[in-house]
Amino acid sequence: MRTVLRRLVASIVTVVLASALVFLGVQALPGDVASQLLGQDATPDAVATLRGQLGLDQPAWQRYLEWLGGLLQGDLGTSLVTGSGVGEQVWPALRNTALIAVVAIVVGITASLVLGVVAGLYRDRWPDGIISGVSLVGMSVPEFVVATVLVLLFAIVWPVFPAVVLEGRDATVVELLPAVWLPAAALGIAMAAYIVRMARSATIDVMASEFVQTAELKGLSRRRVVLRHALPSALLPTLNVIALNVAWLFGGVVVVENVVNYPGIGTLMLQSVSNRDLPVLQAIAVISAVVYVLCNLAADLAALALDPRQRKGF
Repeated sequence: MRTVLRRLVASIVTVVLASALVFLGVQALPGDVASQLLGQDATPDAVATLRGQLGLDQPAWQRYLEWLGGLLQGDLGTSLVTGSGVGEQVWPALRNTALIAVVAIVVGITASLVLGVVAGLYRDRWPDGIISGVSLVGMSVPEFVVATVLVLLFAIVWPVFPAVVLEGRDATVVELLPAVWLPAAALGIAMAAYIVRMARSATIDVMASEFVQTAELKGLSRRRVVLRHALPSALLPTLNVIALNVAWLFGGVVVVENVVNYPGIGTLMLQSVSNRDLPVLQAIAVISAVVYVLCNLAADLAALALDPRQRKGF
């Protein structure tokens, strides 16, 4: 229990520090929001008045504490561009991105683990050669290229899925469902390539270990040795790679969503950068940091569950 509490406390501290860095980083962006909102012909008095209305004339530390206090109460702030609550823009976009992420994670992780284990079991044979070659290509090609090729093949050459999403951010899940598959496939391919390589290496190491060889000498079937003994041990070094790739999805969606004009968090982030809507940018960045921390925490807890040696003092 102490181990879990320590990691929970470390995760909370990490999120707080990340929020401070996010706030300072966004505030350090060049340009002035008030000047951009009023246009080039705005007078200095008008700019100063708007800065006061937006609270931009306050010290940075005071604005950060007010913003952090709002976050703790579930208030993401107010958009400087639309004047509406940031949550009204962020949560629908986050839901839409979650549709892509769930498909990419479930299909991508399951397929990559299976392929990685198969490649490790058939080391230096034709299944290993094919799987390793395809995964190497997936690691080498940027996700926006994969997304573009998928759109070309499955939206233009074979019009199975829509090439461009016409629905807005408030579209229902049913309306967005046909548009989910191509961006999810692009992210899943990029993510799976790294997991396949790690799962393959871990499987090779585990199958060469003494406890697996002892289990085989005792007459256990290869299937039982793989499923009951080798697979849990092979998962341990792969968990962190899975966690990092799941957290990476938030960065990958920025490019992939814009390829198909998908109304998710990535598209909203680029729009906020263009409009210099700082509260929206801050909210997206903090949510990304929370997702990253939660993924790593989940990987640590899963490692504790799979490896009794790590539960000393638990």
